[in-house]
Amino acid sequence: MSNMTTVGEHVRIEPNILYFGTPVVLISTANEDGSPNLAPMSSAFWLGWRALLGLGARARTAQNLVRTRECVLNLPSDALAPAVDRLALTTGADPVPERKRERGYRHVADKFRRAGLTPVPSETVVPPRVAECPVAMEAVVEAVHPIGEDGGTLAFEVRVQRVWAHEEIRLAGTDDHIDPDAWRPLIMSFQKFYGLGPQVHPSTLAGIPERMYRSDDLDRARTVQSRASQV
Repeated sequence: MSNMTTVGEHVRIEPNILYFGTPVVLISTANEDGSPNLAPMSSAFWLGWRALLGLGARARTAQNLVRTRECVLNLPSDALAPAVDRLALTTGADPVPERKRERGYRHVADKFRRAGLTPVPSETVVPPRVAECPVAMEAVVEAVHPIGEDGGTLAFEVRVQRVWAHEEIRLAGTDDHIDPDAWRPLIMSFQKFYGLGPQVHPSTLAGIPERMYRSDDLDRARTVQSRASQV
């Protein structure tokens, strides 16, 4: 009897979206009147202390990023799924862009109140952090790249200046490690919310010390002064 696992056969399909599963990010930005905006998204990935964010060009978050060049990337845990879901089908844009209106979106001015989340002051940027999110990263925009021919989507390259984490997800005895067994990010896969399960297999890459991935951006972040010290 063969012990080989049966290999499934590929079939050609044409999904309308390719969201196979990425962490949810709550992006806080500053509106023109100084009030905070808060928007969930999952088109993000990180390299070192930089991230690339994909956003619709007409979204209030994208417009705020273009104007102010700063934001906070708040990462909710899976326990915050109800709060994130309260932001679904809401937008800070007024009037509501046509494509969003067709999908049932409505304007909400106070996103923090709508979600039931708490804004706390950031150290190096104007937009606030989300107190309830176990991870919050203050960042500035380094570049904006149009995606596609119609310019309807923008990719924002942002550089992180501060990383904040709840004590319970920090690896005990360290000041530079997140404990992946304690950190449970909220994952969106094909428009549905999921969480992470336990580690499924030891990782060979985990044998490489994290400090070997250190980038110049981390050292650069240490030189950024707090906004309070600049007043």
